[in-house]
Amino acid sequence: MIKEATATTVRRNLGDLIKRIQHRHDSILVTKAGKPVAAIVDIELFNKMRALESEFDRLVGGLQGAFKGETIETVEKALRKAKTVSRRRGRR
Repeated sequence: MIKEATATTVRRNLGDLIKRIQHRHDSILVTKAGKPVAAIVDIELFNKMRALESEFDRLVGGLQGAFKGETIETVEKALRKAKTVSRRRGRR
């Protein structure tokens, strides 16, 4: 569950919040002046996020290599075609 806490509350209660995150697998959205500024998550979720970021970077690198030297118009056309094919497959 995602809980919201002010930065001041986090400073005052960090130990308790860490226990809650560790044992309940909660996430804390830290706010300052009513705006989200950070999040505290358990290590399992953090590791998943790192793995997703790594996979995303790998995929982006592959796309950059595949389209190296191409114009933006060529890339956009290929993306539109891929979206159309993907949507058609989803309807089956």
